[in-house]
Amino acid sequence: MAGFDFDLIVVGGGHAGVEASYAASKLGLSVLLLTLNETMIANMPCNPHIGGSAKGVVVREIDALGGLMGIAADHHPLQVKMLNTSKGPSVQCLRTQQDKKGYPKFVQSILKKQPNLKIKEGEVVDLLHDEKRVYGVILSSGEQIRSQAVILTTGTYMDSRIISGKDVHPGGPDDEKASLGLSDSLRRMGIALKRFKTGTPPRLDKDSIDFSAGEIQLGGSLHFGFSFTTKEFVPVEKQLPCYLIYTTPKTLDIIRSHLQDSAVLNGVIQGIGPRYCPSIESKVVRFADKSRHQLFLEPEFENGNSIYLQGFSTGMPHQIQKEMVHSLPGLGKAKILKYAYQIEYDAIATPQFDQTLRVKRYQGLYVAGQICGTSGYEEAAGLGLMAGINASRSILGLPSFTLKRNESYIGVMIDDLVTKGTDEPYRLLSSRAEYRLLLRHDNADARLTGYGHEIGLIDEKRYREFLEKYQRIQEAISILSSHNVTDKASLADYMKQMGDEPSLEGKKGIEVLKRPRYSYRRIAAMMDSMAGYRDMDDESVLALETIVRYSGYIKKEELEASSFAKAEAMVLPSDFDYLNCDGLRLEARQKLQAVMPSNIGQASRIPGVNPADVSILILTLKKEKKL
Repeated sequence: MAGFDFDLIVVGGGHAGVEASYAASKLGLSVLLLTLNETMIANMPCNPHIGGSAKGVVVREIDALGGLMGIAADHHPLQVKMLNTSKGPSVQCLRTQQDKKGYPKFVQSILKKQPNLKIKEGEVVDLLHDEKRVYGVILSSGEQIRSQAVILTTGTYMDSRIISGKDVHPGGPDDEKASLGLSDSLRRMGIALKRFKTGTPPRLDKDSIDFSAGEIQLGGSLHFGFSFTTKEFVPVEKQLPCYLIYTTPKTLDIIRSHLQDSAVLNGVIQGIGPRYCPSIESKVVRFADKSRHQLFLEPEFENGNSIYLQGFSTGMPHQIQKEMVHSLPGLGKAKILKYAYQIEYDAIATPQFDQTLRVKRYQGLYVAGQICGTSGYEEAAGLGLMAGINASRSILGLPSFTLKRNESYIGVMIDDLVTKGTDEPYRLLSSRAEYRLLLRHDNADARLTGYGHEIGLIDEKRYREFLEKYQRIQEAISILSSHNVTDKASLADYMKQMGDEPSLEGKKGIEVLKRPRYSYRRIAAMMDSMAGYRDMDDESVLALETIVRYSGYIKKEELEASSFAKAEAMVLPSDFDYLNCDGLRLEARQKLQAVMPSNIGQASRIPGVNPADVSILILTLKKEKKL
């Protein structure tokens, strides 16, 4: 560490900054986490929930790699649900409502006890750098802090401004201080920025709401969570309910008559907002044929009055917000604790960083979270973990670590950002993954725990427990495959109950389990040979049932992924001059030069590069003996 104050500096204490600093410190680096406000580390300025479509799988992946979010989310959730249970396993995902104070408090307690990690309040206004390398930061106080690498995880704070109607003022989420100097510094360094926006709905006083006007939404009695390490779960009777309501005709009339007052629509906001989380007025305009829009009333605290009005983000002035809220079912007398606002901020234009999340122009400079153009806590955490790993491995002189599209949703996200870029805040969806049956909730630990152990973020005890879990699953599948059901009378009754005509001769356990709606636990109870495998935990049972029932589909997707892997294995030279590659179309040359793909597979996914371009590229490189 000669000449440096720290090995690594992480700028920003949001979910990306948390994972980056936590991972790097676990790997033995001396880490400084710089934040504008220490009490706001791991804050949830929008809806305090973790998980949902694709996002829930990402949290499982973070945990399998040795990250923190899954552990924190399982600590004490307000409500737990498994979504899409009526659909196949490729889209099932866990979602939890969190305590807005409890979650960050837990995370902060972990970070404060973490060896090698120091937390400091300060505003970064510039980076220490030369033409090729970043080696520290400069604070607004003038203090210079030197490091071997810097990770920017500034979230929505860079040159951010808060907007409601025509009211505009500098500020970050939850009325925190904005970061006002760093954007100009990055521009001077030749890093292009773009303007994005996001928003949040009003918070309402629980005691002023008539919940009987809504449809109650209860949690689930689940005995598994986001983290492999979680062994205790919140019973459904101790979980807090949410409520479903809908906009009324009066709501829509108020919105339509005040569209010119919305900062989202009247030109006050220049930044591009998230496609999949629009304001209520944007939904009214975009879906003009819809007579109503669904909303959810969700608690923000275990012991508090604040209710989050999910789906009601708006850029309207406060008075109009009040009219809109009072037009909703059960909210005629609702007291607004905090008005909705929109926030506009700077992000780095893609694709200026590579698969390791290093800014291509500078050694030692990494980015993660919403500064990369993403939206959401889970996306930020996944990027933060990967940036923390790669910055650490670079400092330690180790090879970089990347995840492929067929290995994880984190890999899908990074590849999308680097290869395709984004002109709007990027949100992970299950539809973005080509091999989503391989990227399930139930097998995240199977896919990635080995990597986490190899990197050094998963300890030996947990790794042994992971190996034992899957050994028991495989043993159970083997017994089911080779042994008949012993209790034929119980099986006959069970099959009649399921509406099937029993055929009992030679009926092996696995044959029964492959049928829809049949339970592993019921089948195991009918087989003497399964006596030692009847006590498997719910998470293992879920994984086993999926493996058995979807084995044919899984094998088919694995075969498809193998051809993908072949293209990914065709590594491209890092210094190839695409602009002067004869035979390639001009657009293809420009796009390839901008992205600098690491392999043929990535090159083929770049928008504007067609199969003919790829073929010419392969032939050219083979001719030059560079492939």
